[in-house]
Amino acid sequence: MILPGKHIRQDRALLVVGGDILSVLDGPMTISQIWKRVQSLRETREEASPLSFDWFVLALTLLYAISAVERSGDQVLPVGNLHVVHWATKNAEAAAHFGG
Repeated sequence: MILPGKHIRQDRALLVVGGDILSVLDGPMTISQIWKRVQSLRETREEASPLSFDWFVLALTLLYAISAVERSGDQVLPVGNLHVVHWATKNAEAAAHFGG
């Protein structure tokens, strides 16, 4: 679920969806703004799996749990320097190795 595996396609793994979120999160944004940008990003990919809002929220919750994003009022913003997290989410194979 967090990482791709036998039954979870790479683009549906929460870590990869989290990478999509981080890639569009260039400053404080509402959840609706992030959702729209992630949808637009995924529409540009060939054979991308559909992404439900529930799955998007799970990925956002994961990012919050690992302190990659924080909440400020009704907005979400990235936390500090996320180069390692962003790299890992863009490379699921490396993320699987990096995670254990």
